[in-house]
Amino acid sequence: GKDGVNRVAYGAVTPEDRGKLNEYLTELAGTPVRRLNRKEQLAYWINFYNALTLKVVLDHYPVKSIMKINISPGWFSRGPWGKKLTVVEGERISLDDIEHRILRPIWLDPRIHYAVHCASLGCPNLAPVPYTADTVDTMLSDGARKYVNHPRGASVTEEGLVVSSIYTWFKENFGGTDRGVIAHLKKFASPALASKLEGVTGIYDDRYDWRLNDSKFLARPQVS
Repeated sequence: GKDGVNRVAYGAVTPEDRGKLNEYLTELAGTPVRRLNRKEQLAYWINFYNALTLKVVLDHYPVKSIMKINISPGWFSRGPWGKKLTVVEGERISLDDIEHRILRPIWLDPRIHYAVHCASLGCPNLAPVPYTADTVDTMLSDGARKYVNHPRGASVTEEGLVVSSIYTWFKENFGGTDRGVIAHLKKFASPALASKLEGVTGIYDDRYDWRLNDSKFLARPQVS
């Protein structure tokens, strides 16, 4: 969109499109992952996460937020992330498994947060093309720059630094402290944002917009 947020026309997805997505997921599930090299595996798991998220949303569409798709096990669980959605090499896998048991602990790369997509206006953009071993590093850095320099990533207000809740939920991936998060932001900041971050030592507030990144929704200011 013109506001820098990639949206998905969920309502315009045809049965043929859904069939192609299901074929792609079947192909991913049948891939001998252990034979892939490290960069191939990184691209594979990011693509798998994003494709599964698209399928979950489409399976429950229309819905205003992925948080309303309460299919995870557990009395207090919200959203779809805990449900086992596929099987890879004989193991049942959930979105949480891919992000928190595979991608984050194995690669220890904070840029992964800019790649795994949770179908919300507040999250980093869904890449328009799949990741590959050759493009994954460039795409991760590009995603980081676009998010950090977008208001939903970071902005310096009169009160102080306001950041996406991603930086507080997963602060351990960004150095573990406010200063660590700020150092990360500076690494990808444009000159304009970098100058505003000079002298900033802490985070004033964080926010996140959980509304579905549906092309039929306009991005009115609404944060939580």
